[in-house]
Amino acid sequence: MIRINENYLKLQSSYLFVEIANRVSAYQKENPDAGIIRLGIGDVTLPLPPACIQGFQEGVREMASDATFRGYGPEHGYDFLREKIAINDYQSRGADISPDEIFVSDGSKCDTANIQELFAKDIRLAIPDPVYPVYLDTNVMAGRTGDFNDGRYDKILYLESLPENGFVPRLPEKPVDLIYLCFPNNPTGATISRDTLKTWVDFARENKALILFDAAYESYIRDQALPRSIFEIQGAREVAIEFRSFSKTAGFTGTRCACTVVPKTCMAYDGSGQKHSLHTLWNRRQSTKFNGVSYPVQKAAEAAYTEEGKAQIIGLTDYYLKNAALIRKEMAELGFEIVGGENSPYIWVNCKSDAWEYFDFLLKKAGVVTTPGPGFGKCGNGFIRISAFNSYENVEKAMARIRDAL
Repeated sequence: MIRINENYLKLQSSYLFVEIANRVSAYQKENPDAGIIRLGIGDVTLPLPPACIQGFQEGVREMASDATFRGYGPEHGYDFLREKIAINDYQSRGADISPDEIFVSDGSKCDTANIQELFAKDIRLAIPDPVYPVYLDTNVMAGRTGDFNDGRYDKILYLESLPENGFVPRLPEKPVDLIYLCFPNNPTGATISRDTLKTWVDFARENKALILFDAAYESYIRDQALPRSIFEIQGAREVAIEFRSFSKTAGFTGTRCACTVVPKTCMAYDGSGQKHSLHTLWNRRQSTKFNGVSYPVQKAAEAAYTEEGKAQIIGLTDYYLKNAALIRKEMAELGFEIVGGENSPYIWVNCKSDAWEYFDFLLKKAGVVTTPGPGFGKCGNGFIRISAFNSYENVEKAMARIRDAL
């Protein structure tokens, strides 16, 4: 008989954002005239930058001509885009990353999920709490996490992000093999200093560990003292893989383009202790399982690096940061303890009550959708995440509604 992968049965409840959608849908069915303002899921609302639209259109026109039509593209991405990413996102900040260490993909969610295929089933995992659910759930599916007891999986070392450590987890007290980090952080909006990130790189080097660094929100950093890439840190090339996305940077959530950076000097080990290139392994994985991002989409992404594109992206991210500043101000004036929203589009709010109950309260009394913290982990109990991805007018309305509801 055909059998299932029973690790899927260890997954807890439904995926966080599916549960949110179900609750909102049920409320709307009962209250069809209620105007819902969504500050929950981190989906952008502004259109693509004009420069990217122009690049997209140029790519489509080329596909319409015999002379410039393209079929299958390179699985790792076209050189014109890889070169722009290397120069603008890395080399310009002193990070030694070459174009052939960059793998273009259709999303960081996919890459952060798929990367775990490269590693042994019995590695020791360190995952932040709270955390973007994909990191944890994909390792559950792979059978690395053990059983679920009292809100956590037995075989995971949880890196607690709490008010007392500024929502930046402390180093593990014992060796681990694979470490997930995300800064600016989703969901808390916290950032990490250059010196603190250096301690993580040093820890990984000392323990022959690997850091998976999610930098999807780096374009929201305005504090120039903060690192925008782990590869700005000396020694990171040997112990880190980084994920980048055009989704929140240039509004590509529905267009789909991202990249993963795997330095050629980044190694992992087999059972006998022999080194193997993770660059080679990831290249083999992508060549086997991925057919590449479409040519017009990569042309659109390339246009993000024109002078016009750069200016337009700063305008986009500034717009959402203006929303975040308003949310921070209003929630602080209402007496809430908050973090994030300054170099991040997310605001992490201590609601000092059951987060799902508070989610329901804001939905039903204010018509505002947020994200309950427990969906990101045990340390999310008592918190909600508010997203700045909406129009400024809607954010103003949402804050007024919350103020009235309270």
